[in-house]
Amino acid sequence: MPTIRALILSTIFLHLLLPHQQNSPPLASAAGGKWNLLHSNTGVSAMHMQLLNTDRVVIFDRTDFGPSNISLPDNHCRNNPRDLTLQIDCTAHSVEYDVASNSVRPLAVFTNVWCSSGAAMADGGLLQTGGFNDGERNARAFKPCNDNSCDWLEFDTVLRQPRWYATNHILPDGRQIIIGGRGQFNYEFFPRRRGADSSYDLPFLSETNDPIIENNLYPFVFLNVDGNLFIFANNRAILFDYVNGLVVKTYPMIPGGDPRSYPSSGSAVLLPLSNLQGGGDVIVEVLVCGGAPKGSFASANNGNFVRALNTCGRIRITDPNPQWVIETMPLARVMSDMVLLPNGNVLIINGASMGTSGWELGRNPVLTPVIYKPNNAIASRFETQKPSSIPRMYHSTAILIHDGRVLVSGSNAHAYYNFTGVLYPTELTMESFSPDYLDSKVAHLRPKIVAPTSHAQIRYGQRLDINFIVRGRINKNSIIVTMVSPPFTTHSFSMNQRLLILTNGNETSASSLLPFGGFKYQVRVTMPGSAILAPPGYYLLFVVYRDIPSEGIWIQIN
Repeated sequence: MPTIRALILSTIFLHLLLPHQQNSPPLASAAGGKWNLLHSNTGVSAMHMQLLNTDRVVIFDRTDFGPSNISLPDNHCRNNPRDLTLQIDCTAHSVEYDVASNSVRPLAVFTNVWCSSGAAMADGGLLQTGGFNDGERNARAFKPCNDNSCDWLEFDTVLRQPRWYATNHILPDGRQIIIGGRGQFNYEFFPRRRGADSSYDLPFLSETNDPIIENNLYPFVFLNVDGNLFIFANNRAILFDYVNGLVVKTYPMIPGGDPRSYPSSGSAVLLPLSNLQGGGDVIVEVLVCGGAPKGSFASANNGNFVRALNTCGRIRITDPNPQWVIETMPLARVMSDMVLLPNGNVLIINGASMGTSGWELGRNPVLTPVIYKPNNAIASRFETQKPSSIPRMYHSTAILIHDGRVLVSGSNAHAYYNFTGVLYPTELTMESFSPDYLDSKVAHLRPKIVAPTSHAQIRYGQRLDINFIVRGRINKNSIIVTMVSPPFTTHSFSMNQRLLILTNGNETSASSLLPFGGFKYQVRVTMPGSAILAPPGYYLLFVVYRDIPSEGIWIQIN
């Protein structure tokens, strides 16, 4: 697969993912988790985050609010006459966070990346598109490195249309599709094919646009196993054949009809995909949670903050006659993030219980995360976790990292950085949330992958033997392997988030007792058979035993 540049100009840990095996109940306890403050000042509020295969995280905000809290290196300054606030700016508006050293370094982004979108490409680089003002038709690339030499590369006016509040999805051929954005009821592809690609109308986006309020920005987009795209905007969804520009299926409106898209910002995930080689149909389900009732945005602008939605809608998008099933969350929530955990559960985190997205429009922060267990009975899927002490409101983000923790950062409900005299000050802190599977009480059950090594290159359909160690004997029926794509996260949606369960009935074998008392095991899995199931790129691979994942290792499928 070509690199971004070509397109646009010995013990390592594996994680096995366990979605609630029937023969062994999960050991992780409810109402748990642990919070740690990692950084009191990252310099930049994390409006956007992307984990890279170097275990570093690219973070960026907008560029037109004035100075940030971290200087550019070597007395460098950005001189941009088109900046709306500060034309000569010696501070950084993007940083790279190194998970291993818990450190940040400033990066130089030139034009405005406010409310933009992106995806990690097949070669592991980040390709980001759009923004505001001078950045609305630009693309930017970040090729990861380990020596601190890498920085943003910018490509001017390469998009067909301005893209502000758009959604990107990586496609099976390695390109990105860019859908929507403010005032844009269309889509385009990037990188473009020479002389071919234009922008193409998508009437569904104009049909779901509420006048003035919109309620269809940052649409929720997922690649279905038939190669079509599931697109949810406002309160409804379609299955879209992007190759031929055809709506294949129109789904029922979500019950109640309340909006779930920006600025009424709910969140959504594609639930874990399994049975990938089982000979039957792959069941594909989407979960949409939270949001704000109709009229909430206008009410909030008038000082009346309406209670957020406390419901989730779950739909099996591959059914011949798909219907929404509504579930009730323990807490109402708007502006939340939904993170797929290595064991197949979903972490619902961040947000507020009143109001909507927008400057100063949210109230009552929801400090308590919730874990959703999709394979439990419908009345027992939600478990509340220990609360944070830091409000994470508008422009906050959360992402999974390789050791199973979730990084949580950002929150800025103001047009500028504002640390005093406001309800919810601009947040430059970074925390980690550790689910109960990282508790020391279950450390003896945590798998440790010893082969393959990280960054192994894997082929579609390849049979892969994974060697791992557990301190004691295990129930081999309670082992699964999963692979998780690193998403681009902003505005309550993680673009390209995808988890595949690779083990379904494959044999697990054990070998002799090791000197320290542990046992070595091997599990054989078959990789996804096509780029439709798993678009090309880097994934974190996990071994999970009874809901307890190993650390993840990176694999590249191509």
